[in-house]
Amino acid sequence: MRQNGSGRNGGRGGRAGMREGARPRKDKNSRPSESPRSRASKPSGVGKAQSPAAPRNKPSEAPRTPTRAQAKAAAQETLATGVQTLVVEPDEADMRIDRFLVARFPQLAFTHIQRIVRKGELRVDGKRAQPSDRLQAGQKVRVPPLKLDQPKLVARSAAKDQSDREFLKSITLYEDKDVLIINKPMGLAVQGGSGTTRHVDQLLESMRDDEGQRPRLVHRLDKDTAGCLVIAKTRFAASTMAKSFRSRTTRKIYWALVAGVPRVRQGRISTYLAKEGDEGDSRMRVAKHGDEGASHALTYYAIVDTAAQKLAWLSLKPVTGRTHQLRAHAAHIGHPIVGDPKYFDIENWELPGGIQNKLHLLARRIVIAHPRTGKPIDVTAPLPPHMQQSFNLLGFDAGRYDPIVDAPEE
Repeated sequence: MRQNGSGRNGGRGGRAGMREGARPRKDKNSRPSESPRSRASKPSGVGKAQSPAAPRNKPSEAPRTPTRAQAKAAAQETLATGVQTLVVEPDEADMRIDRFLVARFPQLAFTHIQRIVRKGELRVDGKRAQPSDRLQAGQKVRVPPLKLDQPKLVARSAAKDQSDREFLKSITLYEDKDVLIINKPMGLAVQGGSGTTRHVDQLLESMRDDEGQRPRLVHRLDKDTAGCLVIAKTRFAASTMAKSFRSRTTRKIYWALVAGVPRVRQGRISTYLAKEGDEGDSRMRVAKHGDEGASHALTYYAIVDTAAQKLAWLSLKPVTGRTHQLRAHAAHIGHPIVGDPKYFDIENWELPGGIQNKLHLLARRIVIAHPRTGKPIDVTAPLPPHMQQSFNLLGFDAGRYDPIVDAPEE
């Protein structure tokens, strides 16, 4: 790890200087002066300089808890292989544990972070924690050894940053100095994972400011779900809007095209959901209260329009925010979302002609309080191309009244 004024560099410079100034062989067995080696071996920034009389082999001081800046700097060069204890700083308070680790160790895959937390290898103040647990300022997070191959660092060019910024601008629905809301395309992942090289979080690197700060994700959408994605441009906005999502004061409306037509035109779906399957091929199953890993999930839905009894356009309002909640709930009531590779389980069902076999789910609208003014930001995303094509074929009018607005908020 390179540091300004590094003793290691100084040590090399000192030895080079001696070789240039020394006569051949005459000083072969002479010992160089102590100061260059002392500076080279002494950890930078730890304690005061030792006095000349101090024993050369004096045990080093106990390592101090690394600061966030030191941890990030270390992560930029190589992933630590020993146990580390990180202290939560004030501006990291209220962050989820998994998001905290993403910020501290940007090279770590998100799936790996979830794995070490789930296995109990990470401790907060000596106790096991869940990925969704919130941290408080001053808490100590014990991180296990992170033994991963050094990733290949890709140098970011000015042209690449400019290209990424232009792409983000082309899909921007709303922006001010605190908030960015984009229309995430279908197929673009929000965060990185196995085999994912291009995702929203990576694109946000192009928006780092002069102080190294970059926009932060506030929530997530599935890779194949298109629509409104909220991003915070400041720490304050990230903290404030995260609380809005957590307290369920943010209103989210989704549109979906499903197989068949529900008997009840407006309804409520309330279940417990739990994850099953391997990390790379996991899905959510309807579980019972008290099952391991089961969380309550609540969704309101309303039929907006239908195509005979073959297809229905549903508007959905999730109250909770569980993984795959809408997809699992639609399948649970017997009307899975068209094009869903995980939850579409109707045998011998044929896709109507002209409709693409892609996930027909859109994060249509989001209403969230502005982090500074408290006034509502109300943003609507257009239909993605494949859903627009399906709506055209079925004669659905996107301007039709959406009855989900009358559904309860909790």
